[in-house]
Amino acid sequence: MKNAQIDVSRQSTKVDRATSDQHHSTQLENQCPECEGTLVRADDTDETVCSECGLVVAEHAIDHGPEWRTFDFEQGEAASRVGLPTTQQMHDKGLTTNIGWRDQDAHGNPLSARQRQKMSRLRTWDERFRTQNSKDRNLKRALGEIDRMASALGVPEPSRETASVIYRRALDEDLLPGRSIESVATCALYAATRTNGISRTIDELTEVSRVDKLDIERTYRYISRELDLRIPPSHPMEYVGRFASQLGCSNETERYARKLIEDATEKGVHSGKSPAGIAAAALYAASRLSGESIIQPEISKAANVSEVTIRQRYREILAATELYTDD
Repeated sequence: MKNAQIDVSRQSTKVDRATSDQHHSTQLENQCPECEGTLVRADDTDETVCSECGLVVAEHAIDHGPEWRTFDFEQGEAASRVGLPTTQQMHDKGLTTNIGWRDQDAHGNPLSARQRQKMSRLRTWDERFRTQNSKDRNLKRALGEIDRMASALGVPEPSRETASVIYRRALDEDLLPGRSIESVATCALYAATRTNGISRTIDELTEVSRVDKLDIERTYRYISRELDLRIPPSHPMEYVGRFASQLGCSNETERYARKLIEDATEKGVHSGKSPAGIAAAALYAASRLSGESIIQPEISKAANVSEVTIRQRYREILAATELYTDD
């Protein structure tokens, strides 16, 4: 027992000596070899100088910090060298490399015929490695279709990410057998726009999709039921801003339209009716109230609803509104 205590004391003595030597060497490193003054690092240069006598102890030191300059916190957070974030819009989530299509070297000079043939072969093998199984090929085709339709409809990036996640869930739940990739991709994009409050109707999706409207509606009901998607119903207010922008309406007309929709929805006029038709009729009624000449064919073209629907909803909105009456 006594020997064990002696060994422990010896080990503690060695640790204390090592700590003391390290502390002593650190002090020597931070002291000037001439006057034993404190060494400091110059901010504008890569030199280590003495604060007392000005002796340059070291120069051309390695700067482990960033080479860019930032003037606020947001710029500092944005300037980083960690690569692009992962995205659900690519089948490999953007984690693999991609060989560019340009047959040029690093200096922009064109490649020779032999090098071009070699690069073409490398691109082929790179594509094969990136899509090794049927699931990757399915995802690549579907996510490309979602990106194409979203670009045509002007859907923002967050909704594209949501649509990609919905499609991945449908693929993992094995909901695609018996249904085309295009129909499920279209339904995923439509569900994403409704979830994020982006006003896009099924008619608008049908124009850019490769499947018909009936197939989209049938697949959408199936996907939303199987995935238990809690999608809120569309509100006519979501369409007012986009329709007003397409028609070039004034701020007063848009404000009147929003007020009419608020009064109409309180009376339940929008229940069971197309929100795009309600928004189009409210804009038509607001244009008449504000003295702005917007005819029904223009609104019908912008909202993609018939003129008959606009007239019917126009009468219902004015009948339910207490502030305004039909003239």
